[in-house]
This record gives sequence, C-alpha cells and structure tokens, in this order.
Amino acid sequence: MKPDLFQAPDYYNLDDLLTEENKMVRDAAREWVKRDVSPIIEQAAQDAKFPKSIIKGLAEIGAFGPYIPEEYGGAGLDQISYGLIMQEIERGDSGVRSTASVQSSLVMYPIYKYGNEEQRKKYLPKLASGEFMGCFGLTEPDHGSNPGGMVTNFKDKGDHYLLNGAKLWISNSPFADIAVVWAKNEEGRIHGLIVERGMEGFSTPETHNKWSLRASATGELIFDNVKIPKENLLPNKSGLGAPLGCLDSARFGIAWGAIGAAMDCYDTALRYSKERMQFGKPIAGFQLQQKKLAEMITEITKAQLLAWRLGVLRNEGKATSAQISMAKRNNVDMALHIAREARQVLGAMGITGDYSIMRHMMNLESVITYEGTHDIHLLITGMDITGISAFN
Repeated sequence: MKPDLFQAPDYYNLDDLLTEENKMVRDAAREWVKRDVSPIIEQAAQDAKFPKSIIKGLAEIGAFGPYIPEEYGGAGLDQISYGLIMQEIERGDSGVRSTASVQSSLVMYPIYKYGNEEQRKKYLPKLASGEFMGCFGLTEPDHGSNPGGMVTNFKDKGDHYLLNGAKLWISNSPFADIAVVWAKNEEGRIHGLIVERGMEGFSTPETHNKWSLRASATGELIFDNVKIPKENLLPNKSGLGAPLGCLDSARFGIAWGAIGAAMDCYDTALRYSKERMQFGKPIAGFQLQQKKLAEMITEITKAQLLAWRLGVLRNEGKATSAQISMAKRNNVDMALHIAREARQVLGAMGITGDYSIMRHMMNLESVITYEGTHDIHLLITGMDITGISAFN
C-alpha cells in the first residue's frame, strides 16, 4: 500500500477563518484517516465490505454526534467542526462518511432534538461511543423524493404500537443496533419511532451488487407486525418537518464532505501530473492539463467558501433549508466533475485501484442522489426564490 501523501489545498488561506479548535479537530480527523482508513479502504471497496474495525476510531475522533452536548456523550463542538470532520472522513471515502453522517445527523440528532430526557440518556452515550450503531428509516421502495407519501404505519394497540411497512436504501441497516423510523399513525401523521434489533418481526436484509459506496453497508428495514414500546416514540416533534430537520443536518455534513472527496481527487491529479513524463516533460507543463487543475482548485475554493459561510449561519441558527440544499447540490456536483476531470489527468491509471479517483467517482454518483437528488435540490432553490412550488 502506497503511503497517504495527501496535502489539503487552501488557495484562499481559509484556515485564517477557522478557530484553533476547528483546526485541531480537523487535523486529528485527517491524521486518523491517513493512519486507519487509507491503508484499508481500497481493499474494502474491492471486497464490498464495510470495515467495522474503524468504528472505534470514528468515535474517538468525535465523528459520532460531534455537536451533541458532552452530557450525552457528544463532543459539544460547533457546526464548522462537524463539517470539517465530515470533510476529512469523505476525503478518505464517501461510504465511511455516510456511516458517520447517519449516526450523527439521522440517529443522534433526532433523539437529541425530538426525544425526551430518558431517551437521550439511554441511547446517545452509547451511540457517541460506537457501542450502538444506528440507521434512519425514511425512504421507501415507492417513495423517495416524496417521503410524505410513505405507507409504513403504526397502530395503537393499547400498551404498545404495531409497526408495519418497509424502508429501502438504508445506510448502516445490516449491522445497526437501533433504527430511527418514520411512520404514519392512524390519523396519517408522521412520527419517529426507535426500533431496536431483536424486536420480533424486524429484519434488515443487505443490498448487494452495488457499484457505488461499496465500503458502506446498505440494506432494507422490514417491519412485520413489530411491537414497539410506547416509550420508543419520539414525543417532541411530528409531521414531515421532523425527518426533514434531520436531513438538513445531514445535508450540511454532505456539503462539507464532498469537498474532501474533491480535494483528494485534485491532490492526486496534481501530484501525478508533476511526475508523469510525456514528450520530454511533466504533463503538468501542458496547457490542457493546467486548465483542468486550475479549474479544479477554483471550484474547490468556491465550495470551501460556501460551506464555511453556511457553517457560520448554522452556528448562529440562521441557516435555512434552502441554503443547505444549495450547498449540498453545488458541492457534490463540483466534486463529481472534479473526479471525472482528475481521472482524465491520470489517463488509464485513473481507473485502477492504485489511485482513489475512480472509487470517489463511483461513490459520488450515490451522494449526488441520496438525501435529495440533484434535481430536487434545484427545485427547492427555485421554490425559495419564486415562492411557487414545482412539486405539485
């Protein structure tokens, strides 16, 4: 395995905008990725297996619920620190970032925001430490971009709820200890329920034959008359706005994470272009290669500024869902374009597992679709600026 020589680009000296804590947290995550992720990730992707050995390390760098208060096991960090951790993890692999993002924003966040004190104390410390792993059940086989059309439902049976339905494309589901599941009650109102592994009628079959996120475990959630204790209902928020609030947090992390993937592709292409000789000189000396590299660093810098400003707004409690959608859409699209351009710089070598570029490219094909597709996020911006919904 080649050593991880990654050097993060910072063309506009954006480190000057970060606090010392931000940089300390980021650097710790960066070193962990170099030490524990880079040496194993290519083989994990080739084998299509999530490397469970990294769970402990993810917990140690604060990747699970970094903004959750320390009293519940979190690190109590700000939103920019959360973003930077996601950036560094996705620099290693989008699938690994997905694992951390789901745990943080789609499992711990709703329990913290919408749960009661008993639920917070029962689940959050174990999720923060990695003792428990979680997943998020919203997308269904027939309801992706329209989650409000879900058919998964639960009925009040007096001393418990009875849950039926299915969820699809669920990161972490094959090994998750708990699932935060969104379902409709008998009046059609959406609520969150905590479903625990081992409950009768609850199964999590794995999805195989993926060409993307191969180092991440993806599966289904099947509910066949699952008895849910009433104390497992998240009491403090209901309606579609509840899961969408979780997605805001996750999409914010993706906006940062995609920058990490783009950085890795750019850094790989830049280094290769200086070493690869053709026509008697490094290909970095040819105009068309310089055009690719110059455009890459320009787009990365723009994305960094977008993410940083969004982080400031999140810290101030001012970021809107539409602003988050814009950053998620822009930054993932940017990263995917850079991956494709970087692959061309490497020529045929770009498709091999000797370099990370093709793996990033395949992963980003999922990232551009999940948690709001590229087109749906565009329509969210359109609705925000015109005041007219294109969804109806």
